[in-house]
This record gives sequence, structure tokens and C-alpha cells, in this order.
Amino acid sequence: MSHQASDIEKQKQFNPKIKTMTTRREFLSKGSLSLLGLAAVPALLNQCTSSDTGTNPDMFSFPRVSPESQGISSQAIIDFIKAADNSKLEWHSFKILRHGNILAEGHWSPFKEEYKHTLYSLSKSFTSTAIGFAVKEGLISVEDQVISFFPNDLPVDVDDNLKSMKIKHLLTMNSGHETDTMGSMRSNEDQSWVASFLSHPLVFKPGTHFLYNTGATYVLGAIIHSKTGQTLSEFLKARFFDKLEIDGGDWEVSPQGLNTAGYGLRVKTEDIAKLGQFYLQNGTWKGEELLTTEWVTEATKKQTESQENDSDWGQGYGYQFWRCKPEPDFYRGDGAFGQYCIVIPQYDMTIAITSESWDMGKSMQVIWDTVLPAVKTGVLAENESLSKELKVLYSKLAIETPAWHGTSPISSEVNERTYMAETNDYGVNSITFDIAEGQGEILFDTVDGKNKLLFGIEKWLTNDIYALNNFPVAGRIHVPSLIAATATWVDDNTLQINRKFVESIHGDSLICVFEDAKITIEFNNSVSQNSDKGVEARIPLRGLA
Repeated sequence: MSHQASDIEKQKQFNPKIKTMTTRREFLSKGSLSLLGLAAVPALLNQCTSSDTGTNPDMFSFPRVSPESQGISSQAIIDFIKAADNSKLEWHSFKILRHGNILAEGHWSPFKEEYKHTLYSLSKSFTSTAIGFAVKEGLISVEDQVISFFPNDLPVDVDDNLKSMKIKHLLTMNSGHETDTMGSMRSNEDQSWVASFLSHPLVFKPGTHFLYNTGATYVLGAIIHSKTGQTLSEFLKARFFDKLEIDGGDWEVSPQGLNTAGYGLRVKTEDIAKLGQFYLQNGTWKGEELLTTEWVTEATKKQTESQENDSDWGQGYGYQFWRCKPEPDFYRGDGAFGQYCIVIPQYDMTIAITSESWDMGKSMQVIWDTVLPAVKTGVLAENESLSKELKVLYSKLAIETPAWHGTSPISSEVNERTYMAETNDYGVNSITFDIAEGQGEILFDTVDGKNKLLFGIEKWLTNDIYALNNFPVAGRIHVPSLIAATATWVDDNTLQINRKFVESIHGDSLICVFEDAKITIEFNNSVSQNSDKGVEARIPLRGLA
């Protein structure tokens, strides 16, 4: 079996609907989709439930109703969408629920309803939920000493601070650390992550100092494993994921095979809404009490001071839930780049958001400014004209595609030309372009086989095979995703191909510069392009025809 065929078989563990490859000509003439960055998938994900992520009308758990039927004008949703688009932030999806009904929802193309999405730290709220189940079942108490679960991972000297660290200190980010432990946990390859966490200096007495510490959340998951022998995804499956019909998710794992807990979970936007509605209903689902009201109250109330400011991160912290600024009793789970599960008990509302936002405070303010002021008691009169306007807005939701020039005078010259690659770290031997009207393909002949990417010309086209990024960004864990791509000619000699990993978060640009018989492909990932969170450091790929 070839490397390519073998890797496709490995990918099927994530999606049984993966298709096989076609030839380049068949690919363009039939409109079939293809692959960029196919690579052996490491054992870095745990399935949460089944792997079927195809469109399925039965995946909807909530009735779809008009905004007016829930006491919110369609104009408010129109204002929200327009404000979201005008914010210049990148929104991927939203769902707004009231009284258990979805009154507004949308996905910005190329993101879709059926795709799962990386949650980053919103994963922490799911980990907190697992702790809640363990407490309910009498497996643990939040007063338990952390060191009691890991006798084989303790440092030589166990000081008083480490002895006094309890589960509740992990839950509330009061572990006593001065710096986040996750960086050292990931870099200390000769230690388990738990051992690295326990050996990290404790500058403060646990319970006296708030520090947002992703390593602490990982240890919560490790405690579940210590008591049950199960990973978080395994522990939550029957108790939570199956009950709420959260299907198709997966969760990254550490080198020890435990879920990363503080990040790395991928579920659909509807599933984020289910988490929020579950907490809004005080731990019940379809009339069954899964968690107690007491636990939900403890998990979501202010347990500790948080950041020293007046932002939405300065309102206090619960058990892996943040408090919100607008009014008392708002709370949320949130993740980097704007992944939100917002619960508003006063209004009986839940809001789920996914995005790649470069200003998370601004993202939330859009919601506070447009949706919250519009909430009324009772039912409003239906407005047909506003309803039609809203439907049009829904249909046009899309991430803007760069658009300079749809073609170039040199397009025919470079079309089907093969460039032999200079020695590189990406395993690429050659690069070939095939550009047809309205779409194109770039083919990388690599040490692992022929890897392809279909792109639209100034429109999104989504490849139908799960893939890893063939040009990985240092320090970032890349997980299998469908890839959407669009291209435009920046000038006569420069073709820019923008990729969006639609079951992850981030994007990546391939900037292809043609000069006589030479090609240079430069890279620009969306994080370094739009924020100060990293410099694009990948070495350009060069080739000669």
C-alpha cells in the first residue's frame, strides 16, 4: 500500500465518508475535491462519540422559531449580524437560544452547520462538567488533596504548598503558581505532564492567588483518569455526550494518552449551545437530572477574584467558567480567538459563538450592544419584511475572499508547468499548477505521495478529505480538518492562495511568486498576519521549471 493510500485509511477514523483521489484532469473536469497536506495522523485525538459528521437533520436538538416568538425583534438580529460584519473580526458561527428554542443562527461560509470547531479553552468548561459528575457519584470531593491521586508522580520534596493544593484550587485557577505550567509540561519530554505540573514551583499558597493556568485543567482530567481509568472523553461519553447527543467530536491527547482537558476539544456549534442550555436548565436534560442544581450553582458562581480590571475577564471566576460584565449572574465558558458559550439566566438565554477574533472583548461587546437591549418579556408581533431581510442576511454570511485580479497574463505560461523544488524541510519534490476558469489546483509531489489542493478563484471551494497542514506552523498542534481555499492574483506575477481549516480555526496563505522559470512560495498564517501572537517564521519554498 502506498504512503498516500495508507494515510487515507488512517484519516477514516475521523470521518468514514472520506473519498479516494482522482487524477488531476478528472479532478478539474468533474469538480471533485482533493487534498493538501495529507500526512500520517498521529495518535493525538480521542473520539468523543461516533465519527459521522455529515449533514443530518436529526442532529438538531432545539426547535427553530422566529425571534419575535421569543420576545426579540428580528431587527436586533439584523443589527447583530451587521455589527459582526462591520467589526472586521472573523466570525464563524452563532446560535441564539431563548426558552430552549433557537431564534437565530448562522454560519459564515466556508464554515457549515455540520462541521466541528476547535474550542481552545472553552474545553475547560467540559472538563469542569466531568468533575461535577465525579463529585455527584462520590468518586471525588473538591476538598481532596491533588497529590493523593498521583503517588508515582510526586517530586522528591513535597512542600506545604503542594500538600495543601486541592481539587477546588485547580477548578478556580488558584493552584498557587506564578506562571502557567502548560509550557513547561509540554517541553519537559522526560517527565509526564502530571509530574511536570507537580514539580513546578508554587510561589503562593493555593487558594490565595488567581492565575489562569491551563496545566491545572489538565490535572483535573488526570484525576478523572486516576479514579476511573478513563480519559475525559470516555468518562463523559455515557454520562454527558450520549445524553445530549453530542456526536462526532474529538479531543487532543497528551503524550501519556490523556485528553489535554484545558484545550483541544472539537464539537459543533450546536453542541456548544447544548452545553449552555444544560447549565441553564441546572444540569437537567429532557427531564432527567444529570448534575445537581447545587453543583451548577457552585460551578458558575463567582468563586474567586480574577483579573484586576473591569473587563469581562475581571468579573470573577467559578469552576472553569468566567463571570460576565453586563449584569449579575451572566456567565460563560470561553476559548481563545472567540469561542463562547454564554448563559444568561435572567433572560433564559444561551448564546454560542465560534470565530477567529483578534479582539475577544470587542466580539462580546457586539453581542452586549445589539442583542441584550432587545430582549423583551412576552411575544412580539411578527414582521414579515424584517423576516425576509434577515433570511437574506443569513444566506449571504461569508468570510470575505481576497479579490484583486481574477486572472493574469502569465496564467497560461505557468499552467501545468512543473517546478522542481529546492531542498526543503517540507518533503516537497515538485510543484505543479492547473488553473481552469473559476478554479484551480496546486499539486505537491512529496515524499509521502501526490498532495493536492483545490481552490476557487475569488470564491471558497472546500476540499473533501481530512488533512493536516503540510506546512506546519512551529509550536502549533495541527489536527485533521477539511480545508477551504480561495485564490486571487495580487499582481501579474503573484498568486495568493488563502486556506481556511474549517474544522479547526486558523487560516494560512500561500503566496506564489513567479519569476521567469522560478517560483517562490512564501507563507503567512492568520495568527501572525492579524495579531502580535507570533511572527511568520516558515522558510519559503523555492523551485525551478
